[in-house]
Amino acid sequence: MEYTVSQLAQMSGVSGRTLRYYDQIGLLKPARINSSGYRIYGQKEVDLLQQILFYRELEVSLEDITEMIHQPDFDPTNALKNHYNKLIEKRARLDKIISTVEKTIETRQGGIAMSDKEKFEGFKEKMIDENEKKYGKEIREKYGDETVDASIAKLMGISEADYQAMTKLGDEIITLLEKAYKTGDPASEEAQELAAKHKDWLMYSWSSYSKEAHLGLAEMYVADERFTEYYDQHVKGGTEFLRDAIVIYTKKNKA
Repeated sequence: MEYTVSQLAQMSGVSGRTLRYYDQIGLLKPARINSSGYRIYGQKEVDLLQQILFYRELEVSLEDITEMIHQPDFDPTNALKNHYNKLIEKRARLDKIISTVEKTIETRQGGIAMSDKEKFEGFKEKMIDENEKKYGKEIREKYGDETVDASIAKLMGISEADYQAMTKLGDEIITLLEKAYKTGDPASEEAQELAAKHKDWLMYSWSSYSKEAHLGLAEMYVADERFTEYYDQHVKGGTEFLRDAIVIYTKKNKA
């Protein structure tokens, strides 16, 4: 069958405006334009829209979706299998968070006892999954699957107290970055304290410390805009400043 924009919008739940935008950015082009000037979509476009919606459900950006689905070796069947596996993982995480909420309610009502570790398991998995989706490819290419998987295992195994301490330290790093940046000197006392705290924060998930790995990660922060955005959203230019502070820190300290 063939569909106009309004027909496809009604069937898929995607607005006509969104479909026209997808056409504009080259994500989903219609099969043809009819004599009246209407966009017409065929079976191929319907199936492709389904793929796009699967990717959006997994929170993949439109830019990344466009790049993936227009690759010459893009395989829709393999993509569907990957969607399936990712959605199962997502459902498992949501089920765990729902279970955590249910247990917390029962605990507060005096029904069951809940360990401190159980209170945070779902949230740790969510944090790990978000980092994997956003940075996983680059991190795994740089450090290897074995190193990354070991880091994830360590993070999943940390205690509730360490999890809270890690979260608190992450907030302290942002606050200290703002203070250190104002000095304008990555060798300043504040900047070196910042680099040291960044190392301490890493050690909640790293099995061992390496100056080379610390430097490599700092360089990645600057080289990849997704990493840069995390620190620069708090302090414009803060990512480069942190990198420079880490460079000085690793030169001054033996380990």
